[in-house]
Amino acid sequence: MNLITEGAVTFETEGAFYNPRMALNRDINVAMTRSLGISQYLDALAASGIRGMRVAKEAEVGEVSLNDISPEACRLMEKNLDRNSISATVTCRNANVLLHERHFQAVDLDPFGSPSSYLPAASRSALEYLFVTATDTAPLCGAHLMSGIRKYLATPLRTPYHREMGARILLGLAARELARLDKSMKPLLTHVTDHYVRIYLKVDKGAKLADRCLQKLGYVEHCSVCGSFTLLNEAKASGVCSHCSGKTSLAGPLWLGKVQDGPAINKALSTSNLSRRAEKILTACSGEIDAPMYYDHHSICERLSLTPGRIDLVLERLISRGFQASRTHFYGLGIKTDANMEDVEEAIRKS
Repeated sequence: MNLITEGAVTFETEGAFYNPRMALNRDINVAMTRSLGISQYLDALAASGIRGMRVAKEAEVGEVSLNDISPEACRLMEKNLDRNSISATVTCRNANVLLHERHFQAVDLDPFGSPSSYLPAASRSALEYLFVTATDTAPLCGAHLMSGIRKYLATPLRTPYHREMGARILLGLAARELARLDKSMKPLLTHVTDHYVRIYLKVDKGAKLADRCLQKLGYVEHCSVCGSFTLLNEAKASGVCSHCSGKTSLAGPLWLGKVQDGPAINKALSTSNLSRRAEKILTACSGEIDAPMYYDHHSICERLSLTPGRIDLVLERLISRGFQASRTHFYGLGIKTDANMEDVEEAIRKS
């Protein structure tokens, strides 16, 4: 018997999928769930059950449901629940069927690969919160173009800011699926870590709210020559970069609204004992300004034949000129700002 301890739970994994590399994902999940005061939670694709069990024990959620289509996995979950004296409901169902039949306050989708085939049913089932993981970052971020278009109904591009683009394409799909049901979403936390994208959404009911939510969808016109980008409300690109006259390409539709909610993230930070890395990620997310995409500091320096200096000095220069600017968790060398490429280049030259 192979017993593993993660967080406050000791469990067996034989007979069900378990990925130890996702422990950080689950650490943050426990912190967010605990801080939101959730009372009813579904782990729709539970496998070994570790995610839902940790939510039950560490986030102290009273009504937890664990679901998996595999009978062997469900038997294992029952054993793991008994071993940890955790009370939870185990169901052995096709996740989409269960999600269409029942409503849950919080629905968590953590599939192996893309969540896109589960999002319509999960959007119907989620009453207040929808949490989603996507591990297929290649289609999301533009490395597998046609796969990304098929799965997410959007065109991704391979850009210096591809990690954030992937997150915003996932958010855009979630917004559209919820809007079909007269629901809106508010992102509370968005992080791209290692090989996956993770989003935490507050869901509200109402056609007018859904309409306003859809207004936050748009496109990005990207120049592959200089790396500059323009945000667009419609899919009407000029095809020519206003900065360097290079050829541009269009990505989207994707979410152009806020992706982080500082107060919600700070509450999670203050109510949980987190690992140093989890705390670092949440702190970085909380401090990000509300500006879509980011600039790659070193790529710009290389193009301008400059030796890279300190990014913080570039940020200070931008802020002194009246722009918003911050670091970003998406990329250690990223500059997140509402300034355009010309202003960023000037700040780099003078920093």
